[in-house]
Amino acid sequence: MKILYKTLATFFGAGYSPLAPGTVGALFAAILIYIWQTLDPSLVVYGWPLVIVTIITTLIGVYCTDQLESEWGKDPSKVVIDEAIGIWIAILFIPVNIYYLLAGFVLFRIFDIWKPLGIRKLESIKGGWGVMLDDVLAGIYANLVLQIYIVLQ
Repeated sequence: MKILYKTLATFFGAGYSPLAPGTVGALFAAILIYIWQTLDPSLVVYGWPLVIVTIITTLIGVYCTDQLESEWGKDPSKVVIDEAIGIWIAILFIPVNIYYLLAGFVLFRIFDIWKPLGIRKLESIKGGWGVMLDDVLAGIYANLVLQIYIVLQ
């Protein structure tokens, strides 16, 4: 079972990248959304399938991270399923085109790296929830910035 937990926690191996594993994980997740959008354009209008996938993946990420903490430690850089969640939240209910996806990616990474406005505090939560929730909030902030931009256009 450990191999399954590692595969999921590293987001199918993206977390093993020797350079910027979090960015690679988020990029991989963004590419998956772009492909999904190409196959299912309703994602642009409704977004609810992405909400469901995001919730399920968050719960899987919490569980897998909890299972690996004794071996890998608290919030290791190779665990990037949380970055996938963050980028998906960043583009929830945003029209998925290359420009908004890129903007969501950049905004999410900025919030995730700088950790302003309470994001850093969420890291102190124990276990998998602490690993996941800071990226959830970074994704929410990125989404809010994009939503405001879209409304003001």
